[in-house]
Amino acid sequence: MSYAYRFDRGHTDDLLSFLAAGPSPYHAVAAAAERLEKAGFRQVEETDAWDGRAGGMYVLRGGAIVAWYVPEGASPATPYRIVGAHTDSPNLRVKPIPDTGAHGWRQIAVEIYGGPLLNTWLDRDLGLAGRLSLRDGGERLVNIDRPLLRVPQLAIHLDRSVNTEGLKLDRQRHMTPIWGLGDTREGDLLRFLAEECGVHAADITGWDLMTHSVEPPAYLGRDGELVAGPRMDNLLSVHAGTAALAAVASRTDRTTPLPYIPVLAAFDHEENGSQSDTGAEGPLLGNVLERSVFARGGSYEDRARSLAGTVCLSSDTGHAVHPNYADRHEPGHHPVPNGGPILKVNVNQRYATDGRGRSVFAAACERAGVPWQSFVSNNAVPCGTTIGPITAARHGITTVDIGVAILSMHSARELCGADDPHLLATALASFLEG
Repeated sequence: MSYAYRFDRGHTDDLLSFLAAGPSPYHAVAAAAERLEKAGFRQVEETDAWDGRAGGMYVLRGGAIVAWYVPEGASPATPYRIVGAHTDSPNLRVKPIPDTGAHGWRQIAVEIYGGPLLNTWLDRDLGLAGRLSLRDGGERLVNIDRPLLRVPQLAIHLDRSVNTEGLKLDRQRHMTPIWGLGDTREGDLLRFLAEECGVHAADITGWDLMTHSVEPPAYLGRDGELVAGPRMDNLLSVHAGTAALAAVASRTDRTTPLPYIPVLAAFDHEENGSQSDTGAEGPLLGNVLERSVFARGGSYEDRARSLAGTVCLSSDTGHAVHPNYADRHEPGHHPVPNGGPILKVNVNQRYATDGRGRSVFAAACERAGVPWQSFVSNNAVPCGTTIGPITAARHGITTVDIGVAILSMHSARELCGADDPHLLATALASFLEG
């Protein structure tokens, strides 16, 4: 019998649409929810009482989504299989007093979010997206997906050493985008956004707005074997996790009951430490898992038993070997594009993977017929971290760090192999089904 979940390039095609539809975490979770709704999932509100019936459910909170599928006959102590990811990416975000400018230029004041490669935001046509909070308590998503802003680089004639000594950018002085000519007027941006959204400017009382490149994602390379696009770190994993969960929940030819409750947990604010009510260090995931146990008539003992048998795959992008900087990588571990998902290991617990977790991941890939690779950092080049160690420590569950190998991580536009997104989704579906 062939494996039930075999994603292909059609999945990567859909990834391009997902990246384009997700210029902010709020748009990304809306796009994920739309796909889950089509698979039969229903939204539940955190303020409502939950019931214990079977089926697919999801919770939205800001830029985070937690979705899960309770199979028929699941007991209160049934363990979870969790795919963890994050919805945010490094970028430029609008300050509380946005209207600024100098010398006849109208500009927008921005704050640096996360750790972007600042030079990749220069001389790039930028849109503006996010959410507006309204006086009546409602919210409105906004996406100006056309050339609106630009951070102009200084001409080489005024910076003769830029090609020999490198580009030096001051985060405060050099990263303010322009958006027009003339005198700066307070309230300009809000009036513009109000007109775009069909609301009154006086009704906008808060906002969470960020820039994005308006260049669409695309296949790249002689044979189209690569994908270039924005926010792959980490919407690539959010998209793969959403597709995998929807596939597992929609399967109708299963001959034995699911032994686990499959879950997707996509958090916000990973790029700045995960410490928020929608971040991995917040209570969102724990609350959802616990309430699901109690809704099915479970006790604290059932909750403890359930979490003891739970495993999480923390799926985030990692580093493919860079052909121009191979010396920065660990010599024995060179992940390549289209080589399959990577298993990320760091003995100092920047990644949560251990031997037991490696076995779970390897079994899922073997069952799915998906190749996989190992990643470990060069000892002289410390690695970053993910939601993996946070999830393991906060909830006491076995956690494995995995992902897709990419180039240009934290650039305004990143690069991956065109086959790796669907290989990841196939492996995640195998893991979720157990």
